[in-house]
Amino acid sequence: MKRLFSILAIVGIMAFGTVNANAYTVETATTAVATTFQEPAEADKSFTEVVKERFIEGGPFFMGIVLLCLILGLAIAIERIIYLNLATTNSKKLTKDVEDALNSGGIEAAKEVCRNTKGPVASIFYQGLDRADEDIDAAEKAVVAYGGVQMGQLEKNVSWISLFIALAPMLGFMGTVLGMIDAFDKIEAAGDMNPSLVAGGIKVALLTTVFGLIVAIILQIFYNYIISKIDSIVNDMEDSSISLIDLLVRHKK
Repeated sequence: MKRLFSILAIVGIMAFGTVNANAYTVETATTAVATTFQEPAEADKSFTEVVKERFIEGGPFFMGIVLLCLILGLAIAIERIIYLNLATTNSKKLTKDVEDALNSGGIEAAKEVCRNTKGPVASIFYQGLDRADEDIDAAEKAVVAYGGVQMGQLEKNVSWISLFIALAPMLGFMGTVLGMIDAFDKIEAAGDMNPSLVAGGIKVALLTTVFGLIVAIILQIFYNYIISKIDSIVNDMEDSSISLIDLLVRHKK
């Protein structure tokens, strides 16, 4: 009987100890999980802060030049986008207004409509109407010549954007090469292949390449939009020029 009580006492102590151990384990695991979820929350940084830190780590010289390429490229791109949007006109409405003015008031009335309308299409119309008193061939030559002038105005400074697109990654690659050279110089000076000697140089080298590629990608998007906008306006100019010559031919008859 005593043996039975002893066994039950031992089992009870073991069970109580197991429960306490399990409770302690659960409590410890819960605390660890809570800490795990809290620490990243405290260590989390915004995207802007991360980019700023990486930019500073990349070094002032090459990163500064890459940033300058981005600023100048964006400035030119924004100026071109604003100019091209202002240069976009409703050419069908303009052609209809010019036709009505020709029928009602003649060449001078049509020229007045063009003077009061902004955009390259209206300027081309004005030049063609200004030569309409001579003959159709003179008007057509004026339209073609002034169309080339307007195309040059549309494409003004766009080549600079393509330059910055090419220059930014090239500067990044140059920073990478110089960083690798610096890393190998440290290895040669130390006489030992210690990762800590070269890690900083390689990190800086890769950061310059990354930022150079980012700048090129951003500017490439703006460049493609600008080129497509220019192509659209040029096609509109060509179609409208043909419509103007047809109007002048009918008006001469």
